Amino acid sequence: MTILIKILQFVMSLSILVIIHELGHFTLAKLFKTRVEKFYLFFDPWFSLFKFKKGETEYGIGWLPLGGYVKISGMIDESMDKEQMKQPPQPWEFRSKSSWQRLLIMTGGVIFNFILAMLVFILVLFAWGETYLPTANLKYGIVTDSIGYNIGLRNGDKIITVDNQHIENFLEVTANIVLNNRKTIQVERDGAVRNIEIPKEYIPKMLKGKGMIDYRIPFGPYIVESFGKKSAGKTAGIILKDQILGIDDKKFTYFDEFQKYLFDNREHPVTLNIIRDGQNVSIPVTPDSLGMLGIGRSVSLDQIFELKTVKYGFFQSIPAGIDKGLKTISDYLKQFKLIFSKHSKAYQSLGGFITIGNIFPGVWDWQRFWNLTAFLSIILAVMNILPIPALDGGHVLFLLFEVITGKKPSDKFLEYAQIGGMIVLLALLLYANGNDVLRLLKK
Repeated sequence: MTILIKILQFVMSLSILVIIHELGHFTLAKLFKTRVEKFYLFFDPWFSLFKFKKGETEYGIGWLPLGGYVKISGMIDESMDKEQMKQPPQPWEFRSKSSWQRLLIMTGGVIFNFILAMLVFILVLFAWGETYLPTANLKYGIVTDSIGYNIGLRNGDKIITVDNQHIENFLEVTANIVLNNRKTIQVERDGAVRNIEIPKEYIPKMLKGKGMIDYRIPFGPYIVESFGKKSAGKTAGIILKDQILGIDDKKFTYFDEFQKYLFDNREHPVTLNIIRDGQNVSIPVTPDSLGMLGIGRSVSLDQIFELKTVKYGFFQSIPAGIDKGLKTISDYLKQFKLIFSKHSKAYQSLGGFITIGNIFPGVWDWQRFWNLTAFLSIILAVMNILPIPALDGGHVLFLLFEVITGKKPSDKFLEYAQIGGMIVLLALLLYANGNDVLRLLKK
């Protein structure tokens, strides 16, 4: 059921984004009296799932969920309609319009995606406000792994500033370090302030999920609420609602201490001290090679920390939503820049449909759904404006060349550029989804 909910959210979000994007092209084309022959959600090679015609436009749903398209008369696009381009230009065709009109038609999709993201952020802030964990409220400090330990961080450290700048929302600390190339972290430890330097090699490791900086939580109460697919604990006899008190008669104050004890005793038998139905029970179990038992519990942040919620009136939500949208755009552009950095090696973390689908929660949460949809709308806009033929940005690049030089690229050149761009996009698609498959195989 969890996977089904993720898939449904992903498909619904993708459908909204594609329709809005193509509506941008459609609206601007109609504004300049340009004929739109097709408006499709998803691609329809060989056949479509549903279609109808209204006026001069055929509307439909394709079977290949890799995006969507509008087919504009007199334009070299995904349809590669060469026959139409052999005919004399007609007044209603894209190629007959002025360069600035064609430029607006081609940027319509990107503009609509940016507008959608801003509107969604505004409405989400108005409806739900914004709840976050203030960095100052981490009463137990942070928890890190061996990578973080090697640069000088310790479990229980309380982050004060990053590069001597206060970060209000703790969940933005890691992103701030990675995206802004921070050099130092200031922490409080044993009543003293320490300055931790961040080496260059730490950033690539953080991008791979290592060198984590997470909030530290207490160990108890630990009530078993779920099991993994491979659960040493379930095999040993642990049942749901068991309360774990300790291991080998050792008590733990923090959850990370419990994890470390299991890891230190991986593939070696230990004894779990449990309360079941009011009775003390001892269960021998052997952690797997990663020091895991395959058991889980549910932790609610608001039961551990004092969260902060900011509410917005309708008119307050407008500038706040726009600010959030602009910050999201800025952060994503910084993330995108990392892909081309040899130092960060972020290209190794590229993901495809599985990665995108997994960012959706396994339960239906409308607030998170709309926030993720707004974020994906920004991604779609940025990706489409890249100067790659077959993307909107490729068409924009050639139009700008025409505006500056006064010379229009030949139809044959545009045809070859379109083919070349489609090959590049296919390669990127295969690479990103190939990364997803490799990550699944490594699990």
